[in-house]
Amino acid sequence: MSLPAPAWRPRTGHRDDVTWYTPPDLPAEVAALALPERAGRRAGKVGLLEVDLSPVGGVTRAVRHYQRTPLFLFRPIHVDPARPDMAFLYLLQSGEGMVHGDRYRIDVRAAPGAAVHVTSQSATKVFRMPQDIATQVVHLHAGPGAVLEYLPDPVIPFAGSRFYGRTTVTVDPGATVILAETLLPGRVASGEAHAYDLYWSEVHARDPDGRLLFADTLHLTPPIAHPGSPARLGPYQVHATVHVITQQAPADELCNLLAAALAGAHDVLAGASELPAGCGASVRVLGMTSAAVAAAVRTTWDAARRRLIGVPAPDLRKG
Repeated sequence: MSLPAPAWRPRTGHRDDVTWYTPPDLPAEVAALALPERAGRRAGKVGLLEVDLSPVGGVTRAVRHYQRTPLFLFRPIHVDPARPDMAFLYLLQSGEGMVHGDRYRIDVRAAPGAAVHVTSQSATKVFRMPQDIATQVVHLHAGPGAVLEYLPDPVIPFAGSRFYGRTTVTVDPGATVILAETLLPGRVASGEAHAYDLYWSEVHARDPDGRLLFADTLHLTPPIAHPGSPARLGPYQVHATVHVITQQAPADELCNLLAAALAGAHDVLAGASELPAGCGASVRVLGMTSAAVAAAVRTTWDAARRRLIGVPAPDLRKG
């Protein structure tokens, strides 16, 4: 079984087009660091992952799958006893991490009625870069009645690294998307606390007609403005954001619910706010340790799940 090629994916030749895996509209500050694409010049690699998921026989299955290393995917598994129909996908990356010139693109499409959870096997390391940048673009599409969760492990930028990420989410009014991202300070044991050159992460959410619902940007340049300033991370080292994009509950109710769930979180500073256009709620978490922030992210995920799909967050046994 296969789905027709969606409108956002050209039918042929797209994977060899540099604008497919590197946005042509990079911010000027990022574009100034990126070396021009030329034949024969690539220290890094192009990693591609495309997967379409749809209900088949009462469970969600991958009905279309393409991958190009260094990105690859295990076969979807069904591990949530409360939602046995939900497909869990573990994203893997060959090698030890991202290097200069790496260009990654990930596309996940949840068809109407699909239930999908996407995570990663381990944190994404971004190594020191003598030139160029590393980029990752993610496109998530949730059709009517779909539930799509994208909760990868944290990003760890090493000293001297440069990373640009953009996640674009297309959400049907009848769908629910839970999206999280976590930034660690680097190799703290080696004295590298926010010693990277650039970390730029964007999230854009749109409706099926392409109208922007909201945009969120985390832009840190430690050599220019240290993240420890009061207007940025302050005394905290770890940053996480969780976006719950849905119209299955009033935005104000969802915001209050998440704030109440986080009231008992330990060793973090956390807050919840309504997203524009009544499309959900967003949570920001700051903490000194990855464990404390990860616990707060899980609390948020669990509370949102219980309210929106009526089941708790499962134990993924990832350590």
